[in-house]
Amino acid sequence: MTGLDQPLELARALIRCPSVTPADEGALDVLQNALEELGFTCHRILGEEPGTAPVDNLYARIGKSAPNFCFAGHSDVVPVGDRGEWQNDPFSAEIHDGKLYGRGASDMKGAIAAFVAATARFLSARQAGWDGSISFLITGDEEGPAINGTRKMLEWLDANAEQLDVCLVGEPTNPERLGDMIKIGRRGSINGRLTLTGAQGHVAYPHLADNPLPRLVAMLARLTEIQLDKGSDYFQPSNIEITGIDTGNSATNVIPAKAVAAFNIRFNDTHTSDSLITLLHEQFDLVGGNYALDIHVTGEAFLTPPGKLSTLISDAVKSATGRLPELSTTGGTSDARFIKDYCAVAEFGLIGRTMHKTDEFIDVAELDQLADIYERVLVGYFTR
Repeated sequence: MTGLDQPLELARALIRCPSVTPADEGALDVLQNALEELGFTCHRILGEEPGTAPVDNLYARIGKSAPNFCFAGHSDVVPVGDRGEWQNDPFSAEIHDGKLYGRGASDMKGAIAAFVAATARFLSARQAGWDGSISFLITGDEEGPAINGTRKMLEWLDANAEQLDVCLVGEPTNPERLGDMIKIGRRGSINGRLTLTGAQGHVAYPHLADNPLPRLVAMLARLTEIQLDKGSDYFQPSNIEITGIDTGNSATNVIPAKAVAAFNIRFNDTHTSDSLITLLHEQFDLVGGNYALDIHVTGEAFLTPPGKLSTLISDAVKSATGRLPELSTTGGTSDARFIKDYCAVAEFGLIGRTMHKTDEFIDVAELDQLADIYERVLVGYFTR
């Protein structure tokens, strides 16, 4: 087979676009041209929000009837860091010893190319026709604030009567080998910023000042002592991590007027962000004093219970690799946290061992194998 049914050259073309969030640099043009060649109707959706950078996104669909099987992912990548530490230019998509190198190879331009190859193979084998639709939901804002990307696209789908029936996200879910793991949910995430206010003064005259640091220490101690839960059926225990403490005070003889701490909570399905925010205030109120708590919720915990979708993907993985993947909810967040409000969603992609690292790479043979898995998923879904 040649052309779009082989993922390698498309993966290389995508990697050569330096699409560091929020820049696109032609990545979605490359993908749109490929999908239009296969017969997809493409829509470019500009996500805009005051005070943020606008982001280009792509929704594409072939077929007009239900069910609509959606491949979702992102064309944006994280910064490369020090280019001098890379063996090759991070956007040159070099191949050495059977490995494709470049920023985004693993996370997740390789998976997007495998989406396309799998779809090309599926369509080629069904020229006489098939019932249903295949769609692509590709954002340029997953690695960034995630404000003008998938959420805006889902709003556009609603406004245009586009219904997704099931979704497969191509995040690099496998720790060591292709076929290790399917993500069927994700923990929620809260970023907190705790600010305590006192009164500045000389350390030799503490009665004339109000030091906020002892109260901050007491509040943080409560955070570190809390056992939020012991985990649940499909989730590990929730955890609170203190990520920063700052007073803005460089002097050794000054009591600061303000102290700030930052923390993150990764929580499972025994909590909601609202229940945790209530808990935080209860704990901090026990210490007392003047404080402000600013919260940013990046996602709620969610689970797609094991069933038709996870079985469909598991069967395809086992058929292609001989491995039965673990159903997991570990790791960070992904845009599946938005899609889960619209349809059943699960995640399966390449090996994530080098994502976001210098000399990010994927195995070329595994890239083709991933396309094979995705094709088997499509065949299984549309021949049920």
